[in-house]
Amino acid sequence: MTTIDYYFSTLSPYAYLAGTRLEAAAARQNVQINYKPMDIVALYGSTGGTPPKERHVSRQEYRLIELQRQAKKNGLTINLQPAHWPTNAAPSSYAIIAAQSAGGGDLGALVHGLMHAVWVEERDIAQDEVIKSCLTSAGFDPALADSGLLAGAERYARNLEEALKAGVFGAPFYITEDGARFWGQDRIEDLEQHLAG
Repeated sequence: MTTIDYYFSTLSPYAYLAGTRLEAAAARQNVQINYKPMDIVALYGSTGGTPPKERHVSRQEYRLIELQRQAKKNGLTINLQPAHWPTNAAPSSYAIIAAQSAGGGDLGALVHGLMHAVWVEERDIAQDEVIKSCLTSAGFDPALADSGLLAGAERYARNLEEALKAGVFGAPFYITEDGARFWGQDRIEDLEQHLAG
């Protein structure tokens, strides 16, 4: 089966705004998604990006305008100043990695659920109880939050290394088997057209 490498951060508002459109496109094109959560701050540091709070005020203001526009366009709610952002993305990322390895639930629902917790529900996805709740809601064993932490940490670090080698510089970022790269939630339609040939 053809695959898409999906590089993202559980803290990315733009990955949140993708909703489950990637999963829907992948299902239509019979494509498997390789979920690759990564450290977005380290990615920025390695590729010349600037974290949002360090950008010029005009860029910060426009970012908020665009987030509102894209949320409305995609029928999603977004809190532009969530109580727990930024937070430590590693624990939620480890849970996604463990769930992908274990199987048995809806990985797309887990990923979106974690981001929905940040950008809508005012919940801290660095907290164990929040991660377990999201795992349960997506049909996974909540105990996955407690297992495979070392493997999760190793995979999380490898995801960043692979992202850098593949030319990733932001999130969400999609790479097809034939090496085509697509950056941004607003490129999912283009990605699907590419997959459809």
